[in-house]
Amino acid sequence: MKQIVPIISGKGGVGKSTVAVNLAVALAQRGLQVALIDSDFYGPSVPTMLGGGSLTVDHEGKIIPPVKYGVKYISLGFFLSNPDEAVVWRGPMFTKALTQLFGDVNWGAVDICIVDMPPGTGDAQISLAQMVTLTGAVVVTTPQEVALADVRKSISMLRKVNVPLLGIVENMAGFRLPDGGVAAIFGEGGGQRTADECGVPLLASIPLDPVIREGGDTGRPAAQESELGSGRLFGDIAEKVLALLAARAEAPQVQIVG
Repeated sequence: MKQIVPIISGKGGVGKSTVAVNLAVALAQRGLQVALIDSDFYGPSVPTMLGGGSLTVDHEGKIIPPVKYGVKYISLGFFLSNPDEAVVWRGPMFTKALTQLFGDVNWGAVDICIVDMPPGTGDAQISLAQMVTLTGAVVVTTPQEVALADVRKSISMLRKVNVPLLGIVENMAGFRLPDGGVAAIFGEGGGQRTADECGVPLLASIPLDPVIREGGDTGRPAAQESELGSGRLFGDIAEKVLALLAARAEAPQVQIVG
């Protein structure tokens, strides 16, 4: 895997998995070999958002991941006999499972791997940062202060484990009314303020859109309709992420002498 980009959030329910899935699809539409690892073990939703799928095994006993919309993906959800079954694991079990999703899967050639992380700043994030080299993270939030307070904790965590922050995606940023006005249900401007404070770009401000919700529920991500409004929006995020990754790759390495 050439580049690994975790999608993280400080709290649940902000649309992190939705952004991860749609970003992966948008990247695949740009000709990249894309992998998507659903490491949100306590709430694996990627199989639903990509319309299910089945696993096969190669001659070496490695799992061959399903492919949808050009994205190879794996999730703990495939291994649960009951989709409503709760995963009750301590840190070491989580770390072992995460290692297997990277190492026991026949990924083939991968240009970029998107990792849908569980919310928070616990074992999962630390384990991933220690296990592989992360190119840079994308943080997802809603505009409201309750979410932003947790986002600031997530950003602090990224700095402590030396993972670059690529940018912030603000989700659920208002609902467009029939008269053309916008109802700021979860507040407004919080994503931009936090991005400015951290010195990183606001990659997108995504409105509440039934098309995005329906796409996640039916396994047809909005990003696969690249000419529609929501699809174009995720395409723009993909372009910005690729530009930021390219800039990081071209940046000179600073050597500290002392």
